[in-house]
Amino acid sequence: MTWLQHYDPLGHAVASTVVAALPVVCLLGCIAWLRVRVHVSAVIGLAVALLVAIGVYGMPARLGLLTAAYGAAYGLFPIGWIILNVIFLYQLTVRRQLFDVLRRSLAGLTPDPRVQVILIAFSFGAFIEGLAGFGTPVAITGALMIQLGLRPLQASCLALIANTAPVAFGSLGIPITTLSQVTGLDVHALAQMVGRQLPFFSVLVPAWVCVVFAGWGGLRAVWPAVLTAGVAFAVPQFVVSNFHGPWLVDIVAGACSIGAVVALLRVWQPRDASPAGDPPRRGREGPSRAEIRRAWMPWALLTALLFVWGLPVTRTCLEGRLPWTATLRPVLCPEVAVPGLHQAVQRTPPVAPPGAPPEAAVFRFNWLSATGTAILFTALVTGARLGFRPRELAAEYLATLRRVRFSLLTIAAMLALGNVTKYSGTDATLGLALAHTGGLYPFFGTLLGWLGVALTGSDTASNVLFGSLQKITAEQAGLSPILMGAANSSGGVMGKMIDAQSIVVAGTATGFHGQEGAILRGVFWHSVALAVLVALLVYLQARVAPFTAMVVR
Repeated sequence: MTWLQHYDPLGHAVASTVVAALPVVCLLGCIAWLRVRVHVSAVIGLAVALLVAIGVYGMPARLGLLTAAYGAAYGLFPIGWIILNVIFLYQLTVRRQLFDVLRRSLAGLTPDPRVQVILIAFSFGAFIEGLAGFGTPVAITGALMIQLGLRPLQASCLALIANTAPVAFGSLGIPITTLSQVTGLDVHALAQMVGRQLPFFSVLVPAWVCVVFAGWGGLRAVWPAVLTAGVAFAVPQFVVSNFHGPWLVDIVAGACSIGAVVALLRVWQPRDASPAGDPPRRGREGPSRAEIRRAWMPWALLTALLFVWGLPVTRTCLEGRLPWTATLRPVLCPEVAVPGLHQAVQRTPPVAPPGAPPEAAVFRFNWLSATGTAILFTALVTGARLGFRPRELAAEYLATLRRVRFSLLTIAAMLALGNVTKYSGTDATLGLALAHTGGLYPFFGTLLGWLGVALTGSDTASNVLFGSLQKITAEQAGLSPILMGAANSSGGVMGKMIDAQSIVVAGTATGFHGQEGAILRGVFWHSVALAVLVALLVYLQARVAPFTAMVVR
């Protein structure tokens, strides 16, 4: 029997919206203000979400519990699988003191920590976002910046703020291609529209990161590097998204940004090289070329493998979707419809069009094609090259598992919470509240994307949650559905820095676990401010000439 969602259970829109917001308020309040440990906060938020879903929205208890279990499973795989293995790889390099060599090789490009932060957090992080996503760039860049001498809170916040503008095209364009599948809108038109919104912020974000790290004086001292990094990313981001598609945007733009900054540093160095915050650690004089190659080897191998793993042809092969491997698909990529939940929940108008199919609940265990598997393979190859014995690798892996156990619990609880809000309809209640804003809908609709990512931790998931609603509401309001679909993704990227998943990844990578509340407080208002700026741009594109000429028809 199918359970029908309803979005005003109390018969009063304001009261229903307040109740629907309780899980989010409890979660963020516990983390940021009550300073409850994040994994405990996530469990509290999940409990509140279940109480609201079952007690107020009338969701059958069995469906609610199955929904939570389904979300928790997704949190552990593929997301937890990525975190576990990237920290394992990181720990191996630390054991062999390769991170210190990496730090000194970067310092060889420039001794200025402000430029190092831009190069690593923004340029290199954007490149990794294009390959992997799912928190991987935050984990890698956060760990790198710790080795440059930054404090854990600094490194966590800077990595999160920098990992925004590239997110909509992350993981080989999955957020945009998913948005196209959900809405039925043309994938190239959506990519073009997002490519006419985010490049403005690709120029702004490096400057924002620099100001947060070093103040306005620091920005004045290194503005050529900041401008180079931003423009060298923004221009390819626009060109590739508008003339090719969403798949290679971040990879091409990130590589161009790295190359441009490195080229600039050959002819220019900041006159004022005084560091901001704690000074970088000083080691012996510059490492040899052999040491540098050895230190960069794991990350170069990781980049290459993530690129290969992310190619559609590779995924097709590793998941047994080729004609000659079809018999292996149940082993390589088993798909299990969750009993009692699959197609047991039905979204209703205005969130879903009449006749929409019930909500699917299928768990895909693509263990071989998963990004985390590529990272694990990289770690094993790296361990062998670095002289680790099998027993040492196993011991290090178990130690890593112990280290991230609370992070994995947090992610499982957070994804369970997100699933409960989705399947119970509380997310749609919040969305409809923002949709009823009249002529200001372009502004508030963009913030809906921000809210979706803040809740789910994923621009892709936010597009799944609210993509159809954006399309339907835009058509009812006489707006371009392409504009508002893209706005959901573009606005969503600014919510990436405050979702619990990203904060946990940052805290784990920088050794700051247990202080996630401090990280959230450190980035919250930056997230709000940047989201408002994206919303203002979308409003101008919807209502004010000449910005309206930018809208894809």
